[in-house]
Amino acid sequence: MARHGVDLTKLQSRPARSGLWEYVFYADIQGHREDAQVAAALQELNERAAFVKVIGSYPVAAI
Repeated sequence: MARHGVDLTKLQSRPARSGLWEYVFYADIQGHREDAQVAAALQELNERAAFVKVIGSYPVAAI
């Protein structure tokens, strides 16, 4: 994320149900999945991780 200038706001690990010593990671980042920097970071993550699922991507609210 840092290489692409994307702010990682939260990283959480949970034991995976698939076996001992295997974990699932949940990450919160700033930015929308269609932003160029976020898209590049997610592409790299997809290339390196065994499984990636985007649970949600929301635009910033206009004030």
